[in-house]
Amino acid sequence: MTTISSVIRTHAAERPDAVALVCGAQSLTWAELHARSNRVADALRRVGVGFGDRVAFLDKNGLEYFELLFATAKLGAVLVAVNFRLTAREVGFIVNDAEARVFVVGAEFLPLAAELAGALETVHTLLVIGGDAAQPSYAAWRDGGADVDPDVTIRGSDVAFQFYSSGTTGDPKGVLLSHDNVFGLLPTSSQKWGVDAGSVNLIALPLFHVGGGGWAMVGMFHGCKSVVVRDVDPTGLIRVIGEHRISHAFLVPVLLHFMQQVPAAATGDFSSLELIVYGASPISESVLAGAVRRMGCKFAQAYGLTETTGAIVTLPPEDHDPQGPHRHRLRAAGKPHDGVELKIVAPDSGAEMPVGVPGEIWTRSQQNMVGYWRNAEGTAAAINVDGWLRTGDIGYFDDDGYVYIHDRVKDMIISGGENIYPAEVENILMKHPAVADAAVIGVPSDVWGESPFAVVVARPGATVDPQELQAFARQHLAKFKVPVGVSVVAALPRTPTGKLLKRELRAPFWHGRERAVS
Repeated sequence: MTTISSVIRTHAAERPDAVALVCGAQSLTWAELHARSNRVADALRRVGVGFGDRVAFLDKNGLEYFELLFATAKLGAVLVAVNFRLTAREVGFIVNDAEARVFVVGAEFLPLAAELAGALETVHTLLVIGGDAAQPSYAAWRDGGADVDPDVTIRGSDVAFQFYSSGTTGDPKGVLLSHDNVFGLLPTSSQKWGVDAGSVNLIALPLFHVGGGGWAMVGMFHGCKSVVVRDVDPTGLIRVIGEHRISHAFLVPVLLHFMQQVPAAATGDFSSLELIVYGASPISESVLAGAVRRMGCKFAQAYGLTETTGAIVTLPPEDHDPQGPHRHRLRAAGKPHDGVELKIVAPDSGAEMPVGVPGEIWTRSQQNMVGYWRNAEGTAAAINVDGWLRTGDIGYFDDDGYVYIHDRVKDMIISGGENIYPAEVENILMKHPAVADAAVIGVPSDVWGESPFAVVVARPGATVDPQELQAFARQHLAKFKVPVGVSVVAALPRTPTGKLLKRELRAPFWHGRERAVS
């Protein structure tokens, strides 16, 4: 198996009657999933979708995502899963930027799609999952296709995924991941995390995120049963783990925190769990120790970026003993995977830093993205001519080869596993008539790791009402991007050249903490 399409073909041939996916009361065997994706591929081809075309998907996790994923993979097209937490403005930008020709929307998000009527520039086919008789039905459209594999030749260098990750300019960027990128990780996942054909894999994170869509492919690659969770809540996750005998899961720290707080934690059945991989944001020692104690399984931390096709560093289970001799390693991200090069460099010069001295983390491996969709300038800024990708994270190596994350070169805020780019929020705040200048920074949060906070300057003669400004932001931004607080100051600290000194704004909030990230 070297491509996404070869995964479904292989397992449909070798284990046709084994269950591939479960979501609520629905389930599909590998043979059924193969047949459905064939029908979707044929239906897509009938409406003009071919090699290299984009198909947009806006819904919560469900079986339809995988039908579309394998269908587009068989055609050489690309599925673009859109963050369902975004506003209509944000969704419209992504769908248009991707030049999607088909837009598949869950019935729950029809009101949002209606807001985009007339604003979608390339979409010619809109399909609704679970809609009523008055809506164009995805299921009827799918079932009208022929169960015939399109048998298009796919190369490893062809694009497999297009995940959107906002840039520091405020505009989302389409991260292009090839089949070769994806298969730089998948074959090693059994060794790293113990997933095999007999595992039961939990897909709880949103599939528009590399932590959801990428982790899903780990289980699919090995041919195990995957249990898809549509609406994530701590009590529900605990129930699903016991009911389906989950063995492996990827979760963000905030979920591990909440799963310890609900009453179901005391009575939940965690006996089937073998390993929980966590990542996407830092975890506190208290949350980790509590999870280890409550769930009784092994834990591993994964560090990576969307641009590195997910995990490139793992902190293995043996380094997760809060009482052990290497307890300090709980603060580490881990060690690089085989085939992954990491180096720590001075952000300004690129000179390599010695052990123990912080610098920007650069990486080079098969997992480095192809680039950003139609953004040569952004790609060149991210990956140099020698193939080194700048992560934007500040870290250092210890004497044993473990990498520690210390700070960020970029201003990105990671809140509950969601990436928030301050420039996008600042651009919205600056549209308010009372705001003359704005800076958004990450401040500590015991629940989310960190949260966005706004520091603004009022226009002469105007008054900024913090609550009113937050309400204004909610009209234009997804909820998780809205600042949790607003401070009004006379002026923002800047260099003589006008560069904003966000470190000075952050310092009071992070005073007394060991690291400048949560």
